[in-house]
Amino acid sequence: MPQVRAELVARVRPDAAHELPPEIRPELRPPRHGVRYLLEGARSLGPADLVHGLDVHVPARPQAPSVATIHDLAVFDVPWAFARGWVVGNRAVARHAIHRADVLIAVSAFTADRIAARFRRQAVVSLLAPGPRFRPPPAEAVDAVRRRFALPERFALHVGTLEPRKDVATLAAACARVGLPLVLAGRIGRLPPPAPAITLGYVAGSDLPALYGAATLVAYPSLYEGFGLPPLEAMACGAAVVAYRIPALEENLAGAAVLTPPRDEAALAAAISSLVADEALRSEMAAAGRERAGAYSWSATAAVTAGVYRGLGVPC
Repeated sequence: MPQVRAELVARVRPDAAHELPPEIRPELRPPRHGVRYLLEGARSLGPADLVHGLDVHVPARPQAPSVATIHDLAVFDVPWAFARGWVVGNRAVARHAIHRADVLIAVSAFTADRIAARFRRQAVVSLLAPGPRFRPPPAEAVDAVRRRFALPERFALHVGTLEPRKDVATLAAACARVGLPLVLAGRIGRLPPPAPAITLGYVAGSDLPALYGAATLVAYPSLYEGFGLPPLEAMACGAAVVAYRIPALEENLAGAAVLTPPRDEAALAAAISSLVADEALRSEMAAAGRERAGAYSWSATAAVTAGVYRGLGVPC
């Protein structure tokens, strides 16, 4: 008998619909915030053969086998990093998904271990990966980004929202010790940018490879991650990376990045100084980073996910 191809439907916000592949039909959901955002995630999706919450959420009554992807347990492990209302609401959402979903997917072994330790549930590990646009950029693209953002000749780059989990203040102090300008790309969240960093604000994804290519090094001083995709994306673009030695980053970056103890300004400054001063070391770390990033692929992620679906009786 001929196989019937399942229809794939994704409920997304209008501003994300263009990112879906053509074979996936978007079902637009209105932008929500606060309690309304949490309630929207709990709403039933209607008839389906399988429901997959790609970011924790599963409906209150899925009406079909359900899968939940858990990116981290930050609201449980580091609640100080978020507003109190956000913690309360998202803990409830995570608890519901972890207890209700038929299968849990974790984006790293670290996150799977945290789920097992806190909730006594096993999760299938399905790693994230850099997207296809993250590859070493051509020189003309790097030059264009340098001109457009008026970047200094040498600089450390941090990409990400400014929030308490990202220890950008210590990074800024370490860069000041070394005399290396710091460039911050990303949304300004709950923290103001530290002086005298150069703040670019939100940068289009299409500019990120060239921005990584322009940087002398990329720094990711995160205090907690469920996976840590930005430094892996930077590596895929040929950047040398320095980051904090925390479980998820050590899992994915060890041996391909310079890792330092969290909040240790002197150690971070020494790592930055060594990469700036030693071009051979910088090239060595960049090559190791490209090799490491190349070991991650979305096709492997899709294969693991498809195996989960088949285990629930959904052909794919």
